[in-house]
Amino acid sequence: MVHLLPSLIEKVGIIVIAAFLLSYMKPFRQMIGHEHQMSKKIMLIALFGAFGIISNYTGVEIGNHVIPESVWHTEIAPDNAIANTRIMGVAIGGLLGGPFVGLGVGLIAGLHRYSLGGFTAGACAIAAILAGVLSGFLGKRRRKYGMITPWFALPICMALEAIQMVIILLTAKPFERAWELVEVIGLPMIIINGFGTLLFMLIIQSTMRDEARTRAVQTNLAFLIADQTLPYFRQGLNQTSCKKIAQIILGLTEADAVAITNEHSVLAHVGGASDHHVPKEGIATGLTKKALEQGKIIVAKTKKDIYCFHDQCPLQAAVVLPLQVQQKTVGTLKMYFKHPDKLSQVEQELAEGLAKLFSTQLELAEAEMQTKLLKDAEIKALQAQVHPHFLFNAINTISVLCRTDVEKARNLLLELSAFFRSNLQGARQILIPLEKELEHVNAYLSLEQARFPNKYHIVYRIEPSLKEVLLPPFTLQPLVENAIHHAFLHVKSNGEIIIHVYFKNEMMCIVVEDNGKGISSEKLDELGKHAVKSNKGTGTALYNISERLEGIYNGHASLSIESETGHGTQVKISIPLNEKGVYVNDDESIYRRR
Repeated sequence: MVHLLPSLIEKVGIIVIAAFLLSYMKPFRQMIGHEHQMSKKIMLIALFGAFGIISNYTGVEIGNHVIPESVWHTEIAPDNAIANTRIMGVAIGGLLGGPFVGLGVGLIAGLHRYSLGGFTAGACAIAAILAGVLSGFLGKRRRKYGMITPWFALPICMALEAIQMVIILLTAKPFERAWELVEVIGLPMIIINGFGTLLFMLIIQSTMRDEARTRAVQTNLAFLIADQTLPYFRQGLNQTSCKKIAQIILGLTEADAVAITNEHSVLAHVGGASDHHVPKEGIATGLTKKALEQGKIIVAKTKKDIYCFHDQCPLQAAVVLPLQVQQKTVGTLKMYFKHPDKLSQVEQELAEGLAKLFSTQLELAEAEMQTKLLKDAEIKALQAQVHPHFLFNAINTISVLCRTDVEKARNLLLELSAFFRSNLQGARQILIPLEKELEHVNAYLSLEQARFPNKYHIVYRIEPSLKEVLLPPFTLQPLVENAIHHAFLHVKSNGEIIIHVYFKNEMMCIVVEDNGKGISSEKLDELGKHAVKSNKGTGTALYNISERLEGIYNGHASLSIESETGHGTQVKISIPLNEKGVYVNDDESIYRRR
């Protein structure tokens, strides 16, 4: 019996080494604890079933009180048996995977053992199947209250091995031979299988704890970086904010350089290779272009894979992560390393986590910006109250008409009421029908033309089929207002404003054109891109419209301005009908298409 222990310890060593190697393989770690997934169950059955087969092949053959040398067993003599670690593999598989996995592993190991022969073949097969089922149910029950610990697995495996000895005594014939066998192998196999199970589970537990600690450190670091970078992400992707973000990431990670780009150029690059990775220049590496095109994480482990055009670039490894807003890639985060070994799995997973956090922050910043823009739209809607000159001028005009033309004064009062009602209603809606926006424009023009009856006239060219198409409120009226206040500032007559709404290429096109003084090329470059200084109004109308179109239509709408000094200005808005051009009819949203 004592002479059997070294051979069994040797067999356990094979399984323990396998456990050590498996514990560092990500697929194996993912299998553990996913007993509800059938694919994971099948993988565990295959893995631990293989352990059972190897245990059968490498067991110690016992015959006539003699322990032969260890060989690879393909067949057992009729009067012989084998001592091995089969039950250990079956029990661990059942504990980790549940009853289904335990049964599967037990069947594989048991049937294979039966195929080898020997007078205990049937008993060992039954014991293996029973061990798999029992360990599976015990493991499933244990997981309801806690984790499968090594000290929980140890007595179970020893008990299952003891049950196998009992089954051998009850079923193997002759009984005398079975009794002699159990006397030789019983205690060693119970001890060794228990000891092997303990080591196997300790290795798995240690690795899982290390992984958990690593993930905790990664999570804390990711949240620290996210917390420090959030104020800058709120500013959007620009050179100033991105440089601050890149500096924070560089200081808190093992990266040798960090860069952030938008879709067209490098916004920031800090760390190594700053001499040729210059902000505001075009994308310098083919790797970044590939990430932008595919919208997927790209990893490079060689200098060649980075595709940098500079021959002396010290960066030899990189991970490029797409930054996405509403499933659209708007830029990239790049972490570079001077040595490929520094780009470990930990660094790569950290980078992936940061990219997801940053994408979320960008989406939140976008949502925050849209909230501000909607608030600005509401303020714009109440412009007559904020700027009382419009109201005072309208009232003064109406008061004069009360003496000279009572009917016209009455009509203007109704138009003033309609104007304010449209303002208040539009401030509470994201989209309104074109017809309502035109009513708002008409009310405004009636009041303005009453003050300056011959200064300008309006020409409408509206396709009737488009009147029910939805568009953002205060889209058309500010364009007409801009034309009145800026195009005809020093003109007393013969001004003309054309409002043209038509259908083209699945788009509703809105054009407001005037024959006024025009806009200088310097100012034209600024309009619609940011707020501009204005002596009349807030100077934000075109920028507000542009940003709301971008937010509501996800970049599919557009605003363009053409102007020539002394010849007038044309502002054109294109809105897609196949995505947002809808109107509400009863309880249904219907696409309005020609």
